[in-house]
Amino acid sequence: MQVRCNIFGMKISYNWLRQYIDTNLPPQEISTILTNIGLEVQGVEPFESVKGGLNGVVIGKVLTCEKHPDADKLSLTTVDIGTAEPLHIVCGAPNVKAGQKVPVAAVGTTLYPGEESFTIKKTKIRGQLSEGMICAEDELGLGRDHSGIMVLDPVALVGAPASDYFNIQSDIIFEIDLTPNRIDGASHYGVARDLAAYLRQNGGASLSLPAVDPFPIDNNDYPVDIEIAEPAGCRRYTGITLSGIDVKESPDWLKTRLRSIGLTPINNVVDVTNFVLHEIGQPLHAFDADRITGRKVIVRTRPEGTRFMTLDEKERELLGKDLMICNRGEPMCIAGIFGGITSGVTMQTRNVFLESACFDPVYIRKTARHHQLSTDASFRFERGSDPNITVWALKRAAGLIKEIAGGTTSSEIVDIYPEPVAPCPVEISFEYITGLIGKEIPADTIRSILESLDFRVVEKTGSAMKLEVPTYRVDVRGRADVVEEILRIYGFNNVEISEQVHSTLSYTPKPDKERILNQVSDLLSAGGFYEIKANSLTRQAYYQQEGQDDPEAVKIYNPLSQDLSRMRKTLLYGGLESIAYNINRKNPDLKLYESGYVYKVDPSVQSDNPLDKYSESYRFGLFITGKTGAENWLEKPGVSSFYSIKAYIELVLKRLGLLDKVSFTGPVRNDAYAEGLFYASGKDPIVEFGKVSDRILKQFDISQDVFAAEFNWDHVLQLCAGTGITYRPLPRYPAVQRDLSMMLDRSVTYEQLRELAFKSENRLLKQVSLFDVYEGDKIEKGKKSYALSFTLLDEEKTLTDKQIERVMERIASAFEKELGAVIRRQKAAGSRQ
Repeated sequence: MQVRCNIFGMKISYNWLRQYIDTNLPPQEISTILTNIGLEVQGVEPFESVKGGLNGVVIGKVLTCEKHPDADKLSLTTVDIGTAEPLHIVCGAPNVKAGQKVPVAAVGTTLYPGEESFTIKKTKIRGQLSEGMICAEDELGLGRDHSGIMVLDPVALVGAPASDYFNIQSDIIFEIDLTPNRIDGASHYGVARDLAAYLRQNGGASLSLPAVDPFPIDNNDYPVDIEIAEPAGCRRYTGITLSGIDVKESPDWLKTRLRSIGLTPINNVVDVTNFVLHEIGQPLHAFDADRITGRKVIVRTRPEGTRFMTLDEKERELLGKDLMICNRGEPMCIAGIFGGITSGVTMQTRNVFLESACFDPVYIRKTARHHQLSTDASFRFERGSDPNITVWALKRAAGLIKEIAGGTTSSEIVDIYPEPVAPCPVEISFEYITGLIGKEIPADTIRSILESLDFRVVEKTGSAMKLEVPTYRVDVRGRADVVEEILRIYGFNNVEISEQVHSTLSYTPKPDKERILNQVSDLLSAGGFYEIKANSLTRQAYYQQEGQDDPEAVKIYNPLSQDLSRMRKTLLYGGLESIAYNINRKNPDLKLYESGYVYKVDPSVQSDNPLDKYSESYRFGLFITGKTGAENWLEKPGVSSFYSIKAYIELVLKRLGLLDKVSFTGPVRNDAYAEGLFYASGKDPIVEFGKVSDRILKQFDISQDVFAAEFNWDHVLQLCAGTGITYRPLPRYPAVQRDLSMMLDRSVTYEQLRELAFKSENRLLKQVSLFDVYEGDKIEKGKKSYALSFTLLDEEKTLTDKQIERVMERIASAFEKELGAVIRRQKAAGSRQ
């Protein structure tokens, strides 16, 4: 089973990054370094604290202001912007006056009010020339006020760029694709830490975090007790109370930091928690302390079915294993994921309880998937957070809140840490490192790299080291992980490619699955088919009838969504999804194929190993619908039919040399098909095919006929073992064709006739084909007329008329005796009318 690695896109600010690392490297060089050390940069883009950066907007002085002769609400002004001649500007603001210093957008300047933009042009307004615009706050993107133009400080310098006056910040944003194992890099300090480790090996760089000590406690007037009632779900919980704060809009520097990475500022308290999260990688949560009933926080689960209203105003029904942050009376927050609507910080909040915790990844992942919630906090907790950073993060957030919101720390830091997490020990030899990398790296270089990554060298000998892995590196647990850390900082590109060639004899088991699959894929693609790849996770509704689940469908616990709650049992539904998607986009004529695993569970299996009841098999599916070709002037295209899909199946079997090794076994026993057949080899089913039932098509809103086939590819491969397509020379002697016309019971099938013909003559008979069928009122009821063509060939000599007649009489006699046929006539194929 293939597993796709999920990538998390993360934005990192260049200016913010440089708060923790002393470097003047340009953004492009940093981008290259980060990609080389495993933090792949997918994009670099500029950011400005005001969209457009106020480019083209300058400080001007209104020299004159007079009423517009033809408009009561307009004024004619002349404005000095530091150029040789003042600009003539028609202004509609009621507060414009001579002598004012104002922001002026010159001709050609583009402004971005809200989500729109417009460019200033030289124009006439009511017959008067206007060479720019005196701007209001909202027109510059600096606020929402549109009551009048902005009037600036009289000391503002005429002609100066408005971006300097308003201190517009510009930045560079790195878009980093973070793999799930590198959660230590999901913060600005985490990225800076990796960058510093690299730079220390290549010239040096200093790394620092803001100091949080000393951390004074102002008073103990608002203590809040903490209890961890579910220790399996919470490794550490730290909290502190701040009182007398003023919740308001955040300062510009904080709003700019958050906006630069795509976050929307909310208020100064919430913004601080988000800032610290993206600074150090530790999620925090702020509660309105006055809403904590009994002044006690309890980390616990709640009974199954408990109702809880989250911040998005949705009422959710809790599972019995959902970890909750509760007060004495009720839950306040889904731990590590999402806050409750009643306990969050509002503009009326005056006292705040700050949480900094480390929750178990399994608890968080299961709850987040069940409730379909994905937040910055849950992303980090699901992958493992550092329990030893909670206190630093709490102090950092509390200090920032006091700085920008006032207030006092009104409790001691309460830190519940039942079982402290120790660094993971790893012992590794230099010989192992060299063997895995393929190059000998000096021991001092190895030690320097590891220490720059915060690995502690406990003991070092001439041949090995004992290490302690920092607790924030939850992905490093073995020797190979340590080698990967060494190599990504040392540089993959610094490992030379040897000029020696080493080879080993390899044996590919027969039949070669990939080669056979590619042969069939090439065959179908050349015939106008397109390959599709559908998700192996699919909808529950596909495996339900009259409200009952299919007991053989494999269920997914804690699915990403209800649309992906079952593992596919057949390729059919993925193919129909693709057909519906294309039909809805005016592409109704389709020929598709897909290969992949399907899964099922057998509830009747009794075993000590629960996995014994599960199985997977490889399938190959074909899907056709609509017209068989494009319209043209010469002929009209046909319409896909049952015989179209049958022809493609036989084409595949013939390409693999299996057509003579399979036979029709009977009608298909799958109710997904309105009608169909299947081929088998002995007891092994090879392929089932037919017209998809209207009941199934209705689920996909498909109104045209769809024909599908599904090969059991495992059985196909077994049949291919020992089978090969061999060369045979063209026959030296001519083949002869003879026709038989006969009357039969309607119950007799062509396959019965074909098998009986070869049974009667298996040496000279080479081919049997049906070229005419008639059923109607001109023949006896319950009967049908068949006309068959027989190809005879003797590979050693030319056939004589007597030989041919004996063979045909033997075949006709067998049809009469065993199938009750009435032979109407026998003739040479060339004499058909």
